Amino acid sequence: MKLTKLTASLLAGCTMLASAGGAVAQDEAVKATMIIYLDPSVQFFNPVVKGAQDAAAAFNVDLDVQYANNDPVRQNDLIESAVATGVDGIAVAISSSDAFDDTICAAVEAGIVVIGFNNDDLEGAAGNCRQAYVGMDEEASGYELGIRMIEEFDLKEGDVVFNPREIPEASFAVARGGGIERAMGEHGIKVETVRAGLDPAEAQNIMAQALIANPDIKAVFGTGSVTSTVGAGAIKDAGVDVPFGGFDLAVEIVSAVESGAMFATMDQQPYLQGYYPIAQIAMAARYGLTPTDVDTGQGAFLNQERIGVVKPFIGTYR
Repeated sequence: MKLTKLTASLLAGCTMLASAGGAVAQDEAVKATMIIYLDPSVQFFNPVVKGAQDAAAAFNVDLDVQYANNDPVRQNDLIESAVATGVDGIAVAISSSDAFDDTICAAVEAGIVVIGFNNDDLEGAAGNCRQAYVGMDEEASGYELGIRMIEEFDLKEGDVVFNPREIPEASFAVARGGGIERAMGEHGIKVETVRAGLDPAEAQNIMAQALIANPDIKAVFGTGSVTSTVGAGAIKDAGVDVPFGGFDLAVEIVSAVESGAMFATMDQQPYLQGYYPIAQIAMAARYGLTPTDVDTGQGAFLNQERIGVVKPFIGTYR
């Protein structure tokens, strides 16, 4: 990264002052681009897009939603294209701690409000020029899930647990997996992991084969929406009986928690991850208000007792 944290902070301040001095008129649409690092087939992002669209309607924002298809080169191209078209703000999932530093810093230098959502640089504001982050504290959530499962299922020193990861190098996987590893490490428990990928059928097969190959595994942790969606099926396919916990929400995840096939899931409230960045871009562009971090993972733990409340809203607000 070429810019220091102090330089990034100064740039962010200059951007806010510029916005305050040349605010977008009330009757003029604010222009914003939202960049999602995966593709439209990933159901997790449906509530994110709905939240962004609802905020755009509420705050008169001309919103363009783009998908990078898990291609860092394409994502950088999308950021540069948004800058070139003169948007007021960019909401971007920072799925890598290094790949997007230069383009995001260039956008901030150009006077554009940049808000990270869903994924953040592993160093937070110290590692990227984005002016705010809206999303879950992923390392803390991984740690919480790990500790809860240790306590619930009496996992102990010398045990082995399994934590498959869709994209091991992605910042969400490093952070969540790191939280799980921290919890296990404090109790002398070994963590095994594999690359599961983003294709549900393939991920389920990879997970099942790993469980068959290692009968000593005492628990399974899904890292993202794919491994958490197919985890109960993989355990069934492998013919084993081990506890399972994970992240995110989908119809399959809710059903698994309700039935007891899944202990719990950590919900990061994706609707808010779409709504708040667009709302903050609009308020920064119109009024010079400084974007602020929002932790959407507060109260994330959803077990059998709590899961029913969110079920009617899967795919829209949850």
